Amino acid sequence: MSGSVGRTPQIDGERLMRRLDELAQIGAIEGTHGNCRLALTDEDRAGRDLVCTWMADLGLDITIDGLGNVVACTEAGRVADSVMMGSHIDTVATGGRYDGNLGVLAGLEVIESVLSGGGMPTRPLSVGYFTDEEGSRFAPDMLGSLAYVGGIALEEALEITDRDGIAVGDELDRIGYRGSAPVPGAVPYAFMELHIEQGPVLEFHETQIGVVEGVQGISWTEVTLRGQSNHAGTTPMPLRRDAGLAACRIANEVRELAHNIGDSQVGTVGAISLVPNLVNVIAGLATMTVDLRNTSEAMLQHAESRLDEIVSRNAETEHLDVSMRRTARFEPVEFHPAVIDLVETCAAEAGLTHRRMPSGAGHDAQMLARVCPTAMIFVPSFDGVSHNPAEYTAPHDIEAGANLLADVVWRLANGEIDSEIGEIGATT
Repeated sequence: MSGSVGRTPQIDGERLMRRLDELAQIGAIEGTHGNCRLALTDEDRAGRDLVCTWMADLGLDITIDGLGNVVACTEAGRVADSVMMGSHIDTVATGGRYDGNLGVLAGLEVIESVLSGGGMPTRPLSVGYFTDEEGSRFAPDMLGSLAYVGGIALEEALEITDRDGIAVGDELDRIGYRGSAPVPGAVPYAFMELHIEQGPVLEFHETQIGVVEGVQGISWTEVTLRGQSNHAGTTPMPLRRDAGLAACRIANEVRELAHNIGDSQVGTVGAISLVPNLVNVIAGLATMTVDLRNTSEAMLQHAESRLDEIVSRNAETEHLDVSMRRTARFEPVEFHPAVIDLVETCAAEAGLTHRRMPSGAGHDAQMLARVCPTAMIFVPSFDGVSHNPAEYTAPHDIEAGANLLADVVWRLANGEIDSEIGEIGATT
């Protein structure tokens, strides 16, 4: 299918919204507009089946690799020559219907609009969805795209277990999505991901498009504090070894740490588990998570060092034993400047208000950026809410973002900035 440049196709916004709504019915959280499709569950399988059906309906060549990553291309065997779009369709336990899903279904919509327009670009187009992007069931997050680009060995990824001790490989077999395509996968010519912002910046500035320059570095740490469970009424305050108290103090200091470092630094204690977790018993065991993020690798390392000091000091004060385990660690990612410029140019030519910005959340695009020219497009999130059933992006913003994606991908596929990014010959 050789190329014919022509005009950038216009996407069908109503068709895209229908697909988003239909996918959202799988794993729907009753009484809300949200979703629960944790990776490799029955709900994830049903979502995968639906999206693969839409891919097959367009006559796309579908490949599934050994970690369940799915890629559909307009030409068989030419993923390595293609401009790829995509994201993920798994969700957190209390997720919305746009996070990840928009990037996959908008990519599918771009391809359908191109196919129905009668003219193909010089390069093939492809769309993919990657396994376990959220990391809610199997850590680390972005597991599928990490393996796709060679960041983790397939054998290691397949042995990762969830909290119940169930392995990734066993679940892939159970739901029928352990494929035969190789891992690492075919490296595309370029990769683009459309995503909701998942934050309040675009809405606050009344801006339609975020031109994403890169992704913050992420550091996840699990902290375990061991003290002494004892009677809440008979144990004098000075003689306590209270793991719960130390956990609360650490959580407070993580927030202070982020404020003191400033700039793009954020810090979150998202989970605290106490044992025995009873009203009249001092907590003898506390397990907590700490999420640190920064656009600067040097400052992220500084924040990690500060966290180590905070945990050590509070454990010593309460006479606790302590252990720390880094469960995920990704350095900040900068997207390709020429592709960023192209997104900005296309947005300006379309009359869309736009601003350059970093991503505060992790995305599959940051993994693909390791191996090919990559960028992202953000559209606004209502009230900045995400990872929440209330997650919402207006249809007109979705359509604007998808049409911008189509324009950028069309130009990439027709070689408009080849001289700036260079011809990249990619093989698996």
